[in-house]
Amino acid sequence: MLINREDIEAMPHLYRVAFINSLSGFKSANLVGSVDREGRTNLSIVSSCTHIGAHPPLVAMIIRPHSVERHTLENILATGHYTLNQVHAGIYRPSHQTSARYPKEVSEFTAVGLTEEWRDDFVAPYVKESKISLGMALREHHHLSINGTELVIGEILQVQLPSECLMQDGFVDIEKAETVALSGLDSYHRSQRLARLSYAKPDAPLQDLE
Repeated sequence: MLINREDIEAMPHLYRVAFINSLSGFKSANLVGSVDREGRTNLSIVSSCTHIGAHPPLVAMIIRPHSVERHTLENILATGHYTLNQVHAGIYRPSHQTSARYPKEVSEFTAVGLTEEWRDDFVAPYVKESKISLGMALREHHHLSINGTELVIGEILQVQLPSECLMQDGFVDIEKAETVALSGLDSYHRSQRLARLSYAKPDAPLQDLE
């Protein structure tokens, strides 16, 4: 089956959105916790978080066009801080519900039944129920003219995770935290590791690390 550019352009809007969003494969599912200058909290699920670099420790995410109110983006720009909270198998349903368009005066924490938690005087709220969470500081923000989306790059300031998820070599075993993956806009998945492999070199065979 071959689908070309003309076929894609001819697709009904919602069909095309579902189709294109599914093509990039499995994506991370994170809840972005933020707060405005009046102390009103916000929580939204994103599937666009991407590792940028380890030194400094940077994570990027794409936020949809700011043509309508985007409370998450507005809060991040106002305070310079936010949290990323991994979605796990126990909270994927309320996490998905945060994608609903609640008014600014309604906190998604309250609306979906998740708990905001303030840790170590960090500016933005964490999700208490999340097992792996990152405290982030805004480092760069770019408007992407190609489609109107907003690129947000943050630096990791804090990491909260269960000690049993941190391996001796620094690897974080997210399967032990039951972290889920997203495909498309609404399909949630458990993962099953096939292997951890050694660093690839042209003159050495791959080794299983576990």
